[in-house]
Amino acid sequence: MFEFMQEEERGQVGIGTLIVFIAMVLVAAIAAGVLINTAGFLQTQAEATGEESTSQVSERLQIVSQSGNVTAGDTVDELTFVVAKAPGAGAIDLNQTTVELIGEQGQEVFEIDSSTDNPANIEDILGVDNAVLTDSSDRAEITLNLDTTNDGIYGTLGEGERLTVTFTTDAGATTQIEIRIPTTLTQEDNSVRL
Repeated sequence: MFEFMQEEERGQVGIGTLIVFIAMVLVAAIAAGVLINTAGFLQTQAEATGEESTSQVSERLQIVSQSGNVTAGDTVDELTFVVAKAPGAGAIDLNQTTVELIGEQGQEVFEIDSSTDNPANIEDILGVDNAVLTDSSDRAEITLNLDTTNDGIYGTLGEGERLTVTFTTDAGATTQIEIRIPTTLTQEDNSVRL
């Protein structure tokens, strides 16, 4: 009724089971290692993407005020912006910031420069070292020379004309503002708030 196994056969079955068990443990360990490496890589990539996304949103300029210089011919030949860094932004290097103008006369893109011969230069820097905004109280006055007859860019703006100005920092964050020239400019106006 009962069959008895010999000890030799029982040992062979035990070794085969042990080999299969060890193989399964090795395969599981290798799979776990691959999963841990992949999870670590994905976490690193997610952190880098999150930091880049955050900087593209927060590392931008804030426009404090904007005005224009009115010429004798009742046009605006210069735009002046007072800028600060936006809340939560880190240091912003204005020399690495680009400006894009889009309006009725076309589109122009150029970099801001702290030298005075550039059509987009930084005139007054209040509390700023090397054209870098580091503190929330730092202010910089950026002047855009529009008069193409005087080494400017784009062209002067007439009464009622609109212009979209976009500042893009080196982190890729943008600040956009629409300039609307008043419908009437008079000889008495030296400057107009936009």
